[in-house]
Amino acid sequence: MTWKRKRLIDLFEIIGGGTPKTTIPEYWNGNIPWLSVKDFNNSDRYVYKTEKTITNSGLKNSSTKLLEKDDIIISARGTVGELAMIPYPMAFNQSCYGIRGNEEVDKTFLYYLLKNSITNLKNISHGSVFDTITRETFSNITVDIPDKDYQRKIAKFLSNLDNKIELNKRINDNLEKQVEAIYQSLFVYFNDIPENQFKISELGPIPIGWKVKHLSEVTTSIRTKVKHNNYKVLSAINTGQLQLSEEYFTKQVFSKNLSNYIAVEPFDFAYNPARINIGSIGMNTFSFTGCVSPVYVVVRAEPEYYYFLNFFIKSKRFSDEVKVRSTGSVRQSLSYTDFGQIKIVYPPINVIDKFNHEYKARQKTIEHIKEENKKLASIRDTLLPKLIFGKIDVSQIQL
Repeated sequence: MTWKRKRLIDLFEIIGGGTPKTTIPEYWNGNIPWLSVKDFNNSDRYVYKTEKTITNSGLKNSSTKLLEKDDIIISARGTVGELAMIPYPMAFNQSCYGIRGNEEVDKTFLYYLLKNSITNLKNISHGSVFDTITRETFSNITVDIPDKDYQRKIAKFLSNLDNKIELNKRINDNLEKQVEAIYQSLFVYFNDIPENQFKISELGPIPIGWKVKHLSEVTTSIRTKVKHNNYKVLSAINTGQLQLSEEYFTKQVFSKNLSNYIAVEPFDFAYNPARINIGSIGMNTFSFTGCVSPVYVVVRAEPEYYYFLNFFIKSKRFSDEVKVRSTGSVRQSLSYTDFGQIKIVYPPINVIDKFNHEYKARQKTIEHIKEENKKLASIRDTLLPKLIFGKIDVSQIQL
């Protein structure tokens, strides 16, 4: 089979994005998804959700454009090389390019071709004040492509792996929703409790045998300093998680000397007092003891109650309490003392044991599926260059 040598720029149309004026409310919160680089997850083929949306007026009165189904979007400034396909029409900002393949190239094959070219794109864009992909960047990369029928076979081979990864993620999303429903049933709606087994409390009707407690009664403030620098630094992010700082941020944001940092054992919670009002509090779900900046508050729940508390701190009632109790006119902050004043309906251990059993069973399946997805992604990433360079024969694949 003959493969043709092409410049990347000759395979597609580049579409520029834009931002409607943020000072005009009528342009925002409509039904048109509006993409920015923060919406990407480079390990996923499609991007389904955007943090912000715009209206038809915002679309018409700005330089943003509407991408079509199976168009491609790539981040072109700052964090360059984030890549995704579009499952339905979306607008996007000026830090990205829309890419629409021409008649010579299959759309899904083009996505994988670009994915395989990301390293080259980043290398060429690197070195200016801000890394930037330009139209010329695409002109400087040449590729070999087969005929369109063979392109589709390569795309099918790779997309089958991505489809399985996406299906697994939907299964996990469903399992997580099941756990949330069980939490709501047991601890919010008290569905297992007969109507005649309630009492009135300061937080409303609660089951007999349950108590209303301050968080200070059922948690402990931890200020144990780490003893050396061999700890992983954790950061609380506004999705309600503790993440490895070195993986989440593009540059090091923590001190080289960790001697004043606070130890965070597995199942401990940690939050930045100045950012908890936007949800930056999470539980250490890693199997090792990490550490956080000394400005953080670290909290330990009673044994077996940490999963329950993890769901509570993601609830609207907790969020509302945080907003009320945060202090400071310029920058709000929540000390452990203020955190401890929040009241909670506290269940007996037998109910916690029931919840933990249901949670752990589903979490075991979730972790198993995550590991499967890691293997599938590794297989995909290993085979990608071999397929794109024609080193694996896929001529027998049926379309």
